[in-house]
Amino acid sequence: MDSEKLKGNANRAAGKAKEDLGKGIGSERLVAEGKTQEIEGKIRETAGDVKDAGKDILDAADEAAAHER
Repeated sequence: MDSEKLKGNANRAAGKAKEDLGKGIGSERLVAEGKTQEIEGKIRETAGDVKDAGKDILDAADEAAAHER
């Protein structure tokens, strides 16, 4: 798993916990911070997915080029 995906997963989990805590204690600020952190986590996960897809494309291109030789 890509490090961006791991960081994204951690951010999402922390954000969800913060959001839940905010709801539990009635803090709109914590709820908003938690939601923001969850979104940041999703963005990092997506960046990791894009990075993985790019690696897959490059690997496939290298493999195709090797077969043409």
